[in-house]
Amino acid sequence: MTLSCFDLGERMLTVAEAGERLATLVEAPLPAERVALAALHGRVLAEDAVSPIDVPQNTNAAMDGIALAWPDAAARPGEWRLVGEVLAGTYRGQALQAGECVRITTGAPLPPGADTVVMREQLAEPLDDQPFNEEQGEAVVIDRPERVRRGQHVRRAGEDIPRGHRALPAGTRLGAAELGLLASLGLAEALVHRRPRVAVFSTGDEVIAPGQPLPPAGIYDANRHTLAGLLVEQGAEPMDLGILPDDREAMEAALREAAEMADMVITSGGVSVGQADFTRAALETVGRLAFWRIAIRPGRPLACGLLGARGVPFLGLPGNPVAVMVTFLQFVAPLLARLQGRGAVGPRRLTAIADEALKSRLGRTDFLRGIFHAADDGRLHVTSTGAQGSGILSSMVAANCLIELADDREGAAPGEAVSIQPLHRLP
Repeated sequence: MTLSCFDLGERMLTVAEAGERLATLVEAPLPAERVALAALHGRVLAEDAVSPIDVPQNTNAAMDGIALAWPDAAARPGEWRLVGEVLAGTYRGQALQAGECVRITTGAPLPPGADTVVMREQLAEPLDDQPFNEEQGEAVVIDRPERVRRGQHVRRAGEDIPRGHRALPAGTRLGAAELGLLASLGLAEALVHRRPRVAVFSTGDEVIAPGQPLPPAGIYDANRHTLAGLLVEQGAEPMDLGILPDDREAMEAALREAAEMADMVITSGGVSVGQADFTRAALETVGRLAFWRIAIRPGRPLACGLLGARGVPFLGLPGNPVAVMVTFLQFVAPLLARLQGRGAVGPRRLTAIADEALKSRLGRTDFLRGIFHAADDGRLHVTSTGAQGSGILSSMVAANCLIELADDREGAAPGEAVSIQPLHRLP
């Protein structure tokens, strides 16, 4: 039986344990709604998409040429009588007789009786591109008919997706290819889970909104905008609640408000043991706190729990910007996937060869910012971006992956295999 995150006390958790316990904060996906095809990009199917038709609908030509019924007999004629044409978008219901053929274009349905397409390049003379004239009594000669295979260059009805078969399973996140597939089935809408509405605010008297004058002891608020971008990438709708001062009453009021209108609440900063860190104390008043100490770098201080009567999941992320991104990708993104009906979706991992010595510490999972590339030998190789301080946000800009050094290893030597998590990057 999996323990909830409220049964763990103050002990240090591994990254795997933290992720497993955090999953208990989401009991079920969000409700489903029907959405038009044009607005489905990034949404997650709440039910299987079942094909109402055969795809393709008809057995059709995969090449331009002639369609005919290729005989089984060993003696196969080289000359065929041309009796018509079938263009893409048209249908010929008249069956072909022995020795007859029709001109056909790619995608056009084969007429009854036809089972083979001989492409133009296999004909002794090029086809006349003029409209077919039945009175001309044209004949077509196949060059080297012994090379023709029965059934060649034909796409069978339903060979992609048969009628009644599952085209996409529930839990599929819809990208460009999936949208095209739904459209090919004639589906103008789909049942998808509602996007998670996630309230986000930053904390701290020193935090200043971009565009405002920067006081001598101030820092601009990068975390709120970073989180907004990460949320959109994960299919959520960010709700920007601004910056809160170091004031417990203000924090409690903000958490109560957020719990009424959001499906999840995320803060950054104020979750360590500093004198002015009010997030944990406010959470204990407004909801239930399960404070984690996680054996991870960057990002060890992380508060989680449930807010208000609705039990809205809450995550108080660290204040350093790199730690915010790392903990979001490891812990928040899987929760958002569960809210959208995708189940247990963890970070994508690949294996790469370290091109330099990488430092870590036993008993702690380290996430280094890295740059990976495919070498001439076909394998992935990776190096770090350099300085790895959790406040160096430029290291995340330079990186295209996180290098994951698990808690059972003490760094990595050059040439050793390491696990990497590719990062989403716009081209």
